[in-house]
Amino acid sequence: MSRTTAAARAVPGPRTIAWVGDSGGFVRLIDQTQLPTRVEYRDCRTVEEIWEAIRMLRVRGAPAIGVAAAMGVVLGMQPFNDRRRGAYAQCLRAVTAYLRTSRPTAVNLFWALERMEKKVQPFTEEWGPGRLNQALLEEALAIEEEDRRMCRAIGEVGAVLVHDGQGVLTHCNAGGLATADYGTALAVLFRAAEQGRQFHVYVDETRPLLQGARLTAWELQQRGIDVTLICDNMAAQVMKEGRVQVVIVGADRIAANGDTANKIGTYGVALLAEAHQIPFYVAAPSSTFDLKLPAGDAIPIEQRDPREVTHGFGRQTAPEGVKVYNPAFDVTPAHLIAGIVTEKGLIRPVTAAEIRQVLSPTG
Repeated sequence: MSRTTAAARAVPGPRTIAWVGDSGGFVRLIDQTQLPTRVEYRDCRTVEEIWEAIRMLRVRGAPAIGVAAAMGVVLGMQPFNDRRRGAYAQCLRAVTAYLRTSRPTAVNLFWALERMEKKVQPFTEEWGPGRLNQALLEEALAIEEEDRRMCRAIGEVGAVLVHDGQGVLTHCNAGGLATADYGTALAVLFRAAEQGRQFHVYVDETRPLLQGARLTAWELQQRGIDVTLICDNMAAQVMKEGRVQVVIVGADRIAANGDTANKIGTYGVALLAEAHQIPFYVAAPSSTFDLKLPAGDAIPIEQRDPREVTHGFGRQTAPEGVKVYNPAFDVTPAHLIAGIVTEKGLIRPVTAAEIRQVLSPTG
């Protein structure tokens, strides 16, 4: 197997999403539907274009969706020029309500939109549109910068879980492409590699949209990390052969008890890990926790277009008219999770009490 080199470890990833210009500027993001064969940037100048980018997975991953939504609010408020009392607040509510309809499961979307609303709510009758829009932009950029710091901290906290000579399995994409920078689950691997550890990563292709094959394998190659791509249904065999010693995945929403929603297939991987006595870890920022939901059965699960299954990447692979069930996420129960890596520390064991303790301001 190839080995990670110091030079390769130092290569930074591309910037997933960025704001260009002042409060009258626009959003530039990597169109992830074009990877891995093309690195193509897409400029979004309207809130409708951001909505479409989120919905069509041009930008994806819970933290990156939150950043995109925050910047989308700024775009949505740019055309505002109504000076009537209450008009700005009404328009802001309409913009955030519209963005909330893009994808229902990733809690960072709702968290970011709520932050944007709270930032200017006390001042909508006191400040003019220009000053309000500048405040919105500053908050969106703050959300982006906070995500960068959280991802780096997650890498620091979680790197100790990866040891020399281990095989690591991951599912879907929880790297820099899913965040403002560095990633969550992949941040753990990036930091472990930077610290000089040698390990091998097995990446599930992640049906039906192949985020593991298209995105995670690409990111790991870009970083010079030893990686092997496998089909989703090969994970059990790879574990049985003793090739995997730890599993690390990301998350889209985590309930108060630790039940974790992530890309469809994650629950199956957790069950396989338990059967083979392999520790299964989740890596996610504190913004991905939804402490208002007591357990995972309350997490809304997005249903995607059946054609993602029957006509994957433009080619028909199923008979016309066949029924399709295509949930985008599943929920892994907390009892299958060995620990949750956050920027505030490692939550282990995964219980409601331990989550509150680690995530509390004084934890």
